Amino acid sequence: MIIFMVLPSTDEELLSERVIMDRVGELERLIKYHQDVYYNGEAEISDAEFDALWDELKGRAPDHPLLKRVGRDTTDGFPKARHVIPMGSQDKAVDEGEFLDWARKMKLSAFVVQHKLDGASLELQYEDGVLVRAVTRGDGVIGDDITVNAKRMRGVLPKIEAGFSGGIRGEVVMFREVWREKYPDKANCRNAANGLMRRKDGEGCENLKVITYDVSAVSDNPASAQTAQSVPLFQLDKNEKAFKKTFAKEIGKIEWLQKQGFQTVWAQECPTSKAVIRLRKDVANMRDTLPYDIDGLVVKDPITDPDDLKKSRPEKQIAFKFTLEEAVSTLKAVEWSESGATYTPVGIVEPVRLAGTTVQRASLNNPAMIRSLKLKIGSRVVIVKRGEIIPKIERLAEENSLLTEDIVLPQQCGVCGTVLVDEGTRLYCPNAACPKRLLHRLQKWITVMGILELGDKLINRLFEKGRVTNIADLYTLEPGELAQYDRMGELTADKVVHNIRKKREIPLAAFVAGFDFEGIGEVLMEAVVAAGYNTLEKLRAASIEQLVAVYGIAKDRAAAIKENLEQTTAEIDEVLKYITIAPPKATGLPLEGVSFCFTGELITMKRQEAEAKVKALGGTAKSSVVKDLSYLVTNTPKSGSAKNKKARELGVSIIDEAAFRKLISPEEGTLNHGLHHG
Repeated sequence: MIIFMVLPSTDEELLSERVIMDRVGELERLIKYHQDVYYNGEAEISDAEFDALWDELKGRAPDHPLLKRVGRDTTDGFPKARHVIPMGSQDKAVDEGEFLDWARKMKLSAFVVQHKLDGASLELQYEDGVLVRAVTRGDGVIGDDITVNAKRMRGVLPKIEAGFSGGIRGEVVMFREVWREKYPDKANCRNAANGLMRRKDGEGCENLKVITYDVSAVSDNPASAQTAQSVPLFQLDKNEKAFKKTFAKEIGKIEWLQKQGFQTVWAQECPTSKAVIRLRKDVANMRDTLPYDIDGLVVKDPITDPDDLKKSRPEKQIAFKFTLEEAVSTLKAVEWSESGATYTPVGIVEPVRLAGTTVQRASLNNPAMIRSLKLKIGSRVVIVKRGEIIPKIERLAEENSLLTEDIVLPQQCGVCGTVLVDEGTRLYCPNAACPKRLLHRLQKWITVMGILELGDKLINRLFEKGRVTNIADLYTLEPGELAQYDRMGELTADKVVHNIRKKREIPLAAFVAGFDFEGIGEVLMEAVVAAGYNTLEKLRAASIEQLVAVYGIAKDRAAAIKENLEQTTAEIDEVLKYITIAPPKATGLPLEGVSFCFTGELITMKRQEAEAKVKALGGTAKSSVVKDLSYLVTNTPKSGSAKNKKARELGVSIIDEAAFRKLISPEEGTLNHGLHHG
């Protein structure tokens, strides 16, 4: 069962570590789900919306194993090819305030505004004016070569101006009329288009249209072709300078594409940011009259910057999304999804159309959300799609009537019968020996270790048979016995065992996260490791008080780390017979091994900014004054504050903001002033 969850609109620095880790797990499930439906031609979200999930996971857990895999758009059966124009993600603005913030930051003299087409990205690559391949988005660098299908699509030209070598980027869309007449069984035009463009037989591709909006000659972006692995090196043509001049402006690109015979995206120049906002309102009001779907506007710098084009997230363009749609429905029931020890509520609502799809399920997050919204079975509720991706119950549409019924929470674990613990933000089974938790631990370890060949079906069979009940059991499997399961054969069994055993070393943070302790993920453990508890011995010896002193670690999380490590001592030691924890690596950064605690107001920067600078230079930011702290930073070093007193008692150096800036910025001098020792 796939569950959609959305965090409240709260600054990340105010979120608890538990909520952050819950979100990382939910992002992992969402990405896997959308990868699966994408492969099967039933995509429910656009490429940009998928990127939003991917980017959020990368931001919260940059070393997550899922991020190390190839992107979702890597359909088996098609050869791979590298892009000429990198297909990175765009920044997004969902309201006027966010857009104006971006506009002020860019300081542009004008703006080019285009429809944000709701389809699938495609790059048409030409050599000397001849189409040689059509490449899907892929992972942003390499995609699928679907040239044979693209040639059947309307709007794809086999030949253009002689001498041009480079890439032309467009969107594969299905017009609404075609969808209504031929593919009404699909949820929307986007889903239908995604499915057809990847059909091995190409059937139906003639019902698709490619609308172009960007172009780059190899002479403008030589690095993309020079480094191509599966794309032959484009030859620079004799008209190189002419092409550079043509593509100096975004409107110039559109005009050149039209001259070649391509259908191009609607585009218009706006003199001010306020004009863009007015235009967005006008376009939103008439979007239903368009022959194809759009979900916002793309706003760009009128002047093309080739360097910006090469970035994974170009700075000088932004997706200005339309205001969220809302729909009113009735909450019919609540289902509880079980993932490991956690029970997550999902609202079942009367079917309602929202942002192009029919919604029947909506996120409820946790018991606390149910209570705060005063939800009951039969409640009339307002549903939105956050980022037009995830259905979420936003609020009551009207007061509950006498006919509504209370939502009953599960009381016992459905597997082991243990009474569930309701902490508000989560409902979970506390039994460490619950079979469901043990199986989930195995699945988590397989994910962390990246053992892709060991799927859920096989591990479930091994668990049910009692052959693999803990992590160490995985490393005792032999090809001969595996070959008997699901008739996989000796070759496949050999491959599975090889992949289990090939990775013998793992970082400490990933090692601990792999044991699937409730609320203790890799991001949290990386903070602990960075604070100096970078070996298992140090981690086991750390007290709860010492762990609480680590920036961002609450007392309940610190206690959970200690408790779980103690409960699994034997299992961890058994795993260490087969796996080695990687030794701590020296960063070579100037503040390696140096820790800071900030107190009081800073003048030249925010506290979060100061802490980020410390971490970037290899240092550690702590939330309290502890014995091993290097510096307490305060602009009132002689005051009698509690932190100042404790720093003096422990012999911790107290420095002011000016001294801190000298320490982090060599050009401002060395740290020889502003020190205040107890």
